[in-house]
Amino acid sequence: MSAEPDGPEDRLHRFATIWSRAVFPVTATSLNRPEFERLLLPLARQLRDALLARTFDAVAGRQVGAALVEVHCTDPEALSRTLDVVDAYLVLYCGGEGPQEELRSRSARLQHAAAAGFAGALRERTLAEQEAIARATLDARSTVAAALHASEARFRAVFEEAAIGIGIADLDGTVLEANDALVRMFGGSEQLVRNRKVTEWVHSEDTPHIWRLYEELVHGEREHYRVEKAFYRPDGTVLWTNLTVSLLRDADGRPQYQLALMEDTTERRLLNLRLRYEATHDALTGLPNRTLFFERLEKALAAGEGKRFGLCYLDLDGFKTVNDSLGHAAGDRLLVEVADRLQACATAPGEMVARLGGDEFVALTTGPDTETDVDDLAGRIMNALAGPVRIEGRELTVRGSIGIVEGPAKERSPAEVLRSADITMYRAKSAGGNRYELADPEADARAITRHGLTTALPAALERDEFFIEYQPLVHLGDGSVRGAEALVRWAHPQHGVLGPDRFIPLAEDTGLIVPLGRWVLEESVRQARRWQERHAEAGPLRINVNLSPCQLQHPGLVSDTVDILDRLGLDPSGLCLEVTESALIGADDDLLKPLRRLSEMGVDIALDDFGTGYSNLANLRRLPVSVLKLDRSFTQGMQQFPADPVDLKLVEGIVSLAHSLNLSVTVEGVETGAQAEALRDMGCDTAQGWYYARPGPPDRLHELALADAIG
Repeated sequence: MSAEPDGPEDRLHRFATIWSRAVFPVTATSLNRPEFERLLLPLARQLRDALLARTFDAVAGRQVGAALVEVHCTDPEALSRTLDVVDAYLVLYCGGEGPQEELRSRSARLQHAAAAGFAGALRERTLAEQEAIARATLDARSTVAAALHASEARFRAVFEEAAIGIGIADLDGTVLEANDALVRMFGGSEQLVRNRKVTEWVHSEDTPHIWRLYEELVHGEREHYRVEKAFYRPDGTVLWTNLTVSLLRDADGRPQYQLALMEDTTERRLLNLRLRYEATHDALTGLPNRTLFFERLEKALAAGEGKRFGLCYLDLDGFKTVNDSLGHAAGDRLLVEVADRLQACATAPGEMVARLGGDEFVALTTGPDTETDVDDLAGRIMNALAGPVRIEGRELTVRGSIGIVEGPAKERSPAEVLRSADITMYRAKSAGGNRYELADPEADARAITRHGLTTALPAALERDEFFIEYQPLVHLGDGSVRGAEALVRWAHPQHGVLGPDRFIPLAEDTGLIVPLGRWVLEESVRQARRWQERHAEAGPLRINVNLSPCQLQHPGLVSDTVDILDRLGLDPSGLCLEVTESALIGADDDLLKPLRRLSEMGVDIALDDFGTGYSNLANLRRLPVSVLKLDRSFTQGMQQFPADPVDLKLVEGIVSLAHSLNLSVTVEGVETGAQAEALRDMGCDTAQGWYYARPGPPDRLHELALADAIG
């Protein structure tokens, strides 16, 4: 077996070779096949560049189709073979690693454009022949007195041997002459053409414009006209033509005859229709695809005043599980079944269903009462999905989440409508799925803002838009400041200062939390070292830094921490890493190993937000933690007077247990002196909260520490 081509140029040459082998046998050329292949190579490069372009443009396809005619590939079989080769091999050899569904769609559109370019070029070539014939006819008429016999022979040769149909009729519309090509177009019998009236050839798709042009011509008001016209054959089939009709005048300039030149375009039209269908319909389900759906949506949104639209955006719940467990073939059968059910739902006038890709479908309804219709359509879809689907002997439950957008036309663009529907669909999915939700402009705005923050995060880190505030940790026994928790903030150029709750979840979703967390750790350690250097008399202040679950699982956690501590000269005992309780629920030894290594080095590990998860007190024995940080929910019950006895008992019990395990206890959210006194009486070690100070710049923390020391 021969090796596959390695580079893009090798694959391009392979595509050109396959193309030349397919087309060369039906090409009238003096070139040999390798020379013909070199002729096709630049055309193949045009197709590849158009396929991979950032912004798709079908002009290259039309140019390639026209170029085939220029190199004498005029046989219809040459076009058919070219389209087959592009369909089968263009994406395979020239598509690279791009999204296959998008590349297939582009390939189909390039085929359509190539067919259109081929047809256009062939039509221009035919029209040139037609004009030559017309000129020959006029020349024969003007020189008939001098060389009647020669001109008649010349005209008769052109008339009989021409590849296009030629007919001559009088001004009453009676066909006087018809060549063999024209007779063949109408079934092969001369009696079906000769002596018939032109006005008998009316077709249901004729426009009034066609017959108005005819009347103007026979009355001498125009010299010629050109139209696309359909004719009925005797067997009931339809003949589509490009028809050119010219007026012939006598020597005195009076109208005498009409000359019709007719090109059979039936097969080309059918090919264009087939390519159009393939370019606008999903190959798997047969539903309209994204291209056709956007055409319909644009039309609905461009409707006049008083028109409305409704759109249902459907995404199947758990479809990936079907693919992963039963295979993609089963997933495809499930999509086909869902498509059939959706198609059965959209039967009313103005309704359509399309597949956007993957397991995403849309249903569109238009009309005067879409506010009611779209809810009814969504309900029908949910009911249609309720029944199980039987695949490979298994009954699969189909669930879906739907986002609904409804409103008047001319207010939003198709992209805005689809974005709102997508956002709403994910809101339905996050609410548990198997339901539909109505679009909410405020929810859309929040989602758009969230997306904007997500995309701005990487650049924000590069532009130093993040900064750190420090909240003091106060010893409850003597009121002295023992350290501070580092809290990162984002100075966003448009939204102002954002707290971590606005962007830390986004950083975790995108993976940026690792470099951001490393930056926070380094800046915090650097600040702790500055405190030690400038204010050694105030005693060491420990810095607390939060670790996200993603950082906890990052293989460079230990090495990064050791490098930062060594490089900045901070003793490990001056650092405390806070890990949320939820991040350690069910943690195995591999996950705990980095924390154990850091703990053995002298770094304190704090279990943050203790009491908010599924607390397993027995689990504390195996966790490498030295500090418990009680969640602020425990202190909220102490704000009332008298304090909630249940909260007091819980805190008292946790403190007792922690101390028995040699763990210190820090309490968050202390806002009153009564809370601080109660927590001190229960034996809590340190606390933080607005009662002591809000998060602020690093210099203010040292001022608090000095004040406590002086006091």
